Amino acid sequence: MPATIIDGLAVAKTIRQEIAAEVAAIKEQHGLVPGLATILVGEDPASQSYVAAKNKTAHTLGIHSEQMTLPATTSEEELLRLVEQCNRNPAIHGILVQLPLPRHINEAKVLSAIDPAKDVDGFHPVNAGKMMLGQHCFLPCTPNGILELLQRTGVETSGAEVVVVGRSNIVGKPIANLMLQKRPGGNATVTICHTRTRDMAAHTRRADILIVAAGVARMIKADHIKPGAVVIDVGINRVGQSATGKAVLAGDVDFDSMLGKAGAITPVPGGVGPMTITMLMGNTLQAAKQAAGLL
Repeated sequence: MPATIIDGLAVAKTIRQEIAAEVAAIKEQHGLVPGLATILVGEDPASQSYVAAKNKTAHTLGIHSEQMTLPATTSEEELLRLVEQCNRNPAIHGILVQLPLPRHINEAKVLSAIDPAKDVDGFHPVNAGKMMLGQHCFLPCTPNGILELLQRTGVETSGAEVVVVGRSNIVGKPIANLMLQKRPGGNATVTICHTRTRDMAAHTRRADILIVAAGVARMIKADHIKPGAVVIDVGINRVGQSATGKAVLAGDVDFDSMLGKAGAITPVPGGVGPMTITMLMGNTLQAAKQAAGLL
């Protein structure tokens, strides 16, 4: 039986409709408009595309969005001053600094300078620590999007064997932590695989749910999974260019080979990607409500 395709676009659309309705409601009832500041340093095409998509989505949902674009030569001190200005601006409830930053800027220092109450990316050490402890906080957008995909498509996680391929601070570590917690979408038994894992396939074949965030195109093949596994592909890799000049994208999973073996699978594009921006909008709404004492 062919795998069920987990439609991230459809799930994201539903959640965005919910966010838009709540944004409209708090504007009407409290005169509150959630505000998001996106800070872009340099002219990396991928980063420009990501920031443009975030601002477009914010506008569509009724969220006030301010894009601040700085040259690649911007000093660390200048960037930190801009972050502090956003921290003090009451119209800005969420701050996003687009990564990666130029090499001369310390990313950890910049992310730590963001007010934790405005850290809608969920990268600040305070929010990371609260997440690990299972406390209320801003969850990192991609892991939170994965949880929403699983829950809204009826995938049972309680008691499931979950294997995460990748140990980044942005996806691998936080999704592993969230899925082992006593919470909806959690209560799983979690294994993390990485570049030093011996016989990775021995681990991935045990997975009821396999989450791949390794950054290597099509590295996970059909022989890495057991029949009926749910496969969540976080990767997005440029593997070529079409005749019209459009980038050809592939995930970290060999999608075509999985279709006859997996129980369900996310496509690339159209799977996890749309959820990430959606969760950012949800965090911005949450930040605005917290600032106004509505939570």
